[in-house]
Amino acid sequence: MDRSPNGTSPLSLAWFAAPPATAPVIVTGAFDVLHVGHVRFLTALRERGLPLVVGVEGDERVRAWKGPERPITPENERAEMLAALRCVDGVFIISGPPTRVSWQDYAELLRPLRPAALAHTQGDPHTDAKRRGAEALGAQSWELPLTQGRSTTTVLNQLSQQL
Repeated sequence: MDRSPNGTSPLSLAWFAAPPATAPVIVTGAFDVLHVGHVRFLTALRERGLPLVVGVEGDERVRAWKGPERPITPENERAEMLAALRCVDGVFIISGPPTRVSWQDYAELLRPLRPAALAHTQGDPHTDAKRRGAEALGAQSWELPLTQGRSTTTVLNQLSQQL
């Protein structure tokens, strides 16, 4: 797995689909149970004209944050589905201790990619940290609307009610 040049980042990334040559917009997340909200968000980002790179949180990290039944879809399959989307130009998987979630950790991880922008959805509980990370990287911070009623948690709740 690739590490930041100084080797100090507690997080690491492994490329699933090769990165673009130019400065991208980067978005990170679990992307468990891919749904239309994900597709609309990613498409809107790519329509802004920059290459789009997606960081997929590894299984261990998602499990620690969302519980033992998650993720539903393994990290390599989540990365494969994202890489298959026309709007996505590169995909990597994020590994590291689940407790390492600070903006500094992500800034160190993403610094070698020289992002032009970091993106997130409105209402993201980590908005302030993502803005601080973008600032530390000299990147723009893009906030896009959330597709209401479309989240992995909503999809899973609907499925469990139907079973």
